[in-house]
Amino acid sequence: MKNKTVIITGATTGIGYEIAKKFAVQGANIVVNFISNDDEALTVKNELVSLGGSVELAKGDISKFDDCGKIIEVAINTFGKVDVLVNNAGITKDNLMMRMSEEDFDAVINVNLKGTWNMMKNVVRPMMKQRSGRIINISSVVGIMGNPGQSNYVASKAGVIGMTKTMSKELGIRGITVNAVAPGFIETKMTVDLPDDVKEHYMSQIPLGRLGKPEDIANAVSFLASEEASYITGQVISVNGGMI
Repeated sequence: MKNKTVIITGATTGIGYEIAKKFAVQGANIVVNFISNDDEALTVKNELVSLGGSVELAKGDISKFDDCGKIIEVAINTFGKVDVLVNNAGITKDNLMMRMSEEDFDAVINVNLKGTWNMMKNVVRPMMKQRSGRIINISSVVGIMGNPGQSNYVASKAGVIGMTKTMSKELGIRGITVNAVAPGFIETKMTVDLPDDVKEHYMSQIPLGRLGKPEDIANAVSFLASEEASYITGQVISVNGGMI
């Protein structure tokens, strides 16, 4: 990834941070998107630089179209191009549908689904001009199998899968691949905070008998961004321990 420029949304924590670390050790130019907490972002930048990456920060809310355009501008103005876009940022606001507010449904759709569209829409033109690029969207196992209490999140992640397949057909002729990674249950703050009985329930459904690690997702993303994956597009790579 030397001299390759990678944009990662939501890159200061969890899976996004592990993805950024993976690219940093490969010597990539990394644009770290974040929405708040400037001090945390600066700490992440320094850590990634120490691993070997060239790093620029890009603060912005991906649910806002203009913010996404500015994130792309940071990458091009700093590094001259965008080779890889990783749409990782996402939120949850879980509840049974009968108790879920319209505001909570809209918030999750606006970040997870519309935010992914916003970033792709803004990056497509520069990638088409250079006739190359990798777009990797982070979906979820629940976007494939469904999950009670997450109608908003499931809808957003299923939508990401459909959009990934469609964009792969639109952009393939320009040398741009579009794929998705669908994580299973991964050890992040989101899963650590789950009640023990819920975690035990999910563990019982995983043949490998453990939760995944953020590094497992980073490894899949790194592969899809590499030259070895140049003939893979429109696919959903499930990283879920055999759950489905």
